[in-house]
Amino acid sequence: MRAVVQRVKNASVCIEGNEIAQIGHGLLVLVGLAADDNQKDMAYIADKCMNLRIFDDAEGVMNLSLAEVGAELLVVSQFTLYGDVRKGRRPSYIKAAPPDVAKSIFDDCLAVFRERCPVVKTGQFQAMMDVSLTNDGPVTILLDSKKEF
Repeated sequence: MRAVVQRVKNASVCIEGNEIAQIGHGLLVLVGLAADDNQKDMAYIADKCMNLRIFDDAEGVMNLSLAEVGAELLVVSQFTLYGDVRKGRRPSYIKAAPPDVAKSIFDDCLAVFRERCPVVKTGQFQAMMDVSLTNDGPVTILLDSKKEF
């Protein structure tokens, strides 16, 4: 499982001009899923997102986590995180989970996030989404559960 974690002042997801999800201060997490992702991968990504010390403390130092500041979470499925462009110019998505498998994994992943965070919003799986955000910093972190160690 891969994730791009962005600290945001606000973020939203629209489908065909209709806003379906919106958060204020928090994290926008774009999640890419592989066919072999499991509960261990989900727990790793969710725990990292909840506990990354990337929010400013009173002295302006990134020293606080999402959990500590009570911020919101917007999780959006993003299969293109598994795009491989090492050969040629067109990305290969061979390592991305196929849609039917990915949907199940994504739903399970959302459940893991919801166990850890009181406010979790999401886009719509397999929809063409317009994702808007105001980066805070900017602060952007890349996570990959297969590179845990």
